[in-house]
Amino acid sequence: MNFTFVTLFPQLIYPYFSDSILFRAKEAGLIKVECINPRDFSLDKHKKVDDYKAGGGAGLLMTPQPLFAALEEIKKADKEAYFVFPSPVGKSFSQNDAKRLSRKKSIVFVCGRYEGIDERVIEAYGDEIFSVGDFVLTGGELPSLCMCDAISRIIEGVLGNEDSLSEESFESELLEAPSFTKPNVYDDLAIPSDFLKGNHAIISSLKNRMARAKTCFHRPNLYKKLLKTKGS
Repeated sequence: MNFTFVTLFPQLIYPYFSDSILFRAKEAGLIKVECINPRDFSLDKHKKVDDYKAGGGAGLLMTPQPLFAALEEIKKADKEAYFVFPSPVGKSFSQNDAKRLSRKKSIVFVCGRYEGIDERVIEAYGDEIFSVGDFVLTGGELPSLCMCDAISRIIEGVLGNEDSLSEESFESELLEAPSFTKPNVYDDLAIPSDFLKGNHAIISSLKNRMARAKTCFHRPNLYKKLLKTKGS
């Protein structure tokens, strides 16, 4: 999988892939990470990439010329490039989106800055627009990294234990059940005793009940949806 980040700040992107799971995935050739700086495509003598909004309004926008040039070069070099724009106006990014996008060969994240991107760029190149939450950030790098991480870990071979994917939150209607490790008692707080008895049927039943309780408490919207679809 090839990931390209179109960003004015490549130094915000590369360090994320310098450690841990995604570093190993990159070293193994399972993912490739590249940054393209729109400033390198600016025809302005000062390499300017922003300007005031037409019609007035606070803040600056990324101008179309550098982005059109950068994205067109990417598209010419890679016909399968799939352009994703992070934006608060987009639909909420979900685990199902991550699974679907993990089957792409090449994803390009176009990271806005200032007050955003000239809408003509999005209309011309946007294959999908995603939001990672109902809040506003200073740029598109963080949401792009969030989506890239979620997509990457689904790619075969990236995680050491592929079975762990099936047990995670959002892989079913329920959130993942609480998990515990040694010691069995810490500061007078004990692991549920059934986890220690080795009866896998009882453990599975307990995990299901705990997952239901966790979903009901933390995500009542998901729990109501579960009750509606399952009638239970």
